[in-house]
Amino acid sequence: MLPCGAVLWRRLLRKRWVLGVVLGLSLVYFISSTFKQEERMVRDRNLLQVQEHEQPIMWKVKFSSGNSSQLSNQCRNSVQGKLLITDELGYICERKDLLVNGCCNVNVPSTRLYSCDSCLPNGCCSVYEYCVSCCLQPSKQHLLERFLNRAAIAFQNLFMAVEDHFELCLAKCRTSSQSVQHENTYRDPIAKYCYGEYPPELLPV
Repeated sequence: MLPCGAVLWRRLLRKRWVLGVVLGLSLVYFISSTFKQEERMVRDRNLLQVQEHEQPIMWKVKFSSGNSSQLSNQCRNSVQGKLLITDELGYICERKDLLVNGCCNVNVPSTRLYSCDSCLPNGCCSVYEYCVSCCLQPSKQHLLERFLNRAAIAFQNLFMAVEDHFELCLAKCRTSSQSVQHENTYRDPIAKYCYGEYPPELLPV
């Protein structure tokens, strides 16, 4: 035999007005939770916009010309080139003319300072080492600072890690998602290494 409470509950559930109340309360709960979620999303979006406009990213890139590696007569360089190397002073030389301290031999006639050979006016170059050398020109500092100030959130992880002008040029000249279209072809297959503010121009297919 069922308890009285269970019998009474079953009788109540059979009444239409009880089912209407339950359905109404469920609908009110659903609508209120949807509105709260929408408000949360709007608030988060507004917060991100405020942070983007009012709190610029604190980049730590240093553009000072004197650093510890220069004082100790040691140079960092672009390392990877099979034929050419660019050192942190802005010299570009053939790999065979690289000194044991990592600097280009400036006494060799083919060594060039701040060379922009193979680079277009838009700051895109066909050779990585020339891109780095050209990017290291002191006159490019303002251009790079403008780029950093405009850098999208997606670039923070990449450019927040660099600490000086040389590291910034190394990172900036590497090909990235900005250099490609459709994820598999270069926007400009010739001048694909860019230190400029904008990606390579999209060539007609």
